[in-house]
Amino acid sequence: MHSKGRAFRELLRQQEFVFTGGIYSPLDAQIAERVGMKAIYLSGYSVAMANGWPDMGLLTMTEVTRIASMVATAVDLPIIADADDGYGNALSTIRTVQEFVKTGVAGIHLEDQRFPKRCGHIAGKTVVDLDEAIGKYRAAVDTRNR
Repeated sequence: MHSKGRAFRELLRQQEFVFTGGIYSPLDAQIAERVGMKAIYLSGYSVAMANGWPDMGLLTMTEVTRIASMVATAVDLPIIADADDGYGNALSTIRTVQEFVKTGVAGIHLEDQRFPKRCGHIAGKTVVDLDEAIGKYRAAVDTRNR
């Protein structure tokens, strides 16, 4: 079994930019793979909307990682997953990274918003202070490197 993270890093070395189609289910991941996408993005907005919720941090980490795992099993493409704000503080971010690693995705992205987070299209977003954001990002990198 190859690492999807390693495959994604290699893809980034080979290409000036990588277009990742936004998906929310194993079916659209398979369609993206079939039409020739090189990588895909598990969109938090799309996952929330597909489950009947606005993208405001209402889905739990467990719900999102379950979908990420199903998507990663369905395709051989590298997947970048939306991990919202890490689902809490730096300690929560550690668990978030551990759980996303288990899914088989290539990587995640973390937002620096205060709870309740808002979708990027919605006004009124606020961010955590710099020290808190750095603490969460360090926790994520340290956990990934274990």
